[in-house]
Amino acid sequence: MTSTTTLAIGTGAGSLALTAVSALFMGVLGTYTLRHHRQVFAWTRKIRRRDQANTDFDKPAEWLGDLYKAQCRLAQKPCADADFGDVRQAGTMIKGIVGHVEVLRPELTEVVERVGAYVATALPDPGPAVKVTVLHHRAQLVMAMRQEAARNELVHAILAAEKRIKTERYG
Repeated sequence: MTSTTTLAIGTGAGSLALTAVSALFMGVLGTYTLRHHRQVFAWTRKIRRRDQANTDFDKPAEWLGDLYKAQCRLAQKPCADADFGDVRQAGTMIKGIVGHVEVLRPELTEVVERVGAYVATALPDPGPAVKVTVLHHRAQLVMAMRQEAARNELVHAILAAEKRIKTERYG
């Protein structure tokens, strides 16, 4: 004979309770998994947006690095106009993108101005070896010191722009 409390043939109250508890547990686990995946996908979208925004800083960072290397090659030596080729080229490339990178406009404008000031300190081309007077030699030394001071100001402007790029990239 069968009992009236049995819900189905072969199903007891214990196995029914176990099934209900496991179904409830799977529902809770599924809900937590769904919430976790939503958080992961939101984080991934945020990182992807940041990476896409950072590509705007790739060229300026590269050109600032090139400019820094070019001015390092000219450090602590008097330079004539012909020596500034790499500095002029990097300055021109940076000048071309000043309007396109709105966030870095003040820093890049400062770098372009410092490049112009540095290039303007070019010493006159040395002529044939002639005896140089003391006054002319002192004047050239003063111009060389002004050139070095302008180079130092350019270095500070480059480093400030690179720092701003790092700040914008990594928050």
